[in-house]
Amino acid sequence: MTRSVLFHELVEYVDELSIDDQEMLFDLIRKRRIEKRRAEIAENAAQTLAAVRAGTAKSGSVEDLKADLLRED
Repeated sequence: MTRSVLFHELVEYVDELSIDDQEMLFDLIRKRRIEKRRAEIAENAAQTLAAVRAGTAKSGSVEDLKADLLRED
């Protein structure tokens, strides 16, 4: 079964739910997405702090960043 067929079936199933159940499902999905994003942000922050502590993080201005991005190595 292809992913698009499965997705279509899921949409059809959700469409058959009551309005209240759909709202609960949407709210649950929204909250889970928020928590997942928070976990990603926390992981990125932990990696950044580890790089700072290890001395491997670079610091500078936006202009320094632009120069690094445009530099051909």
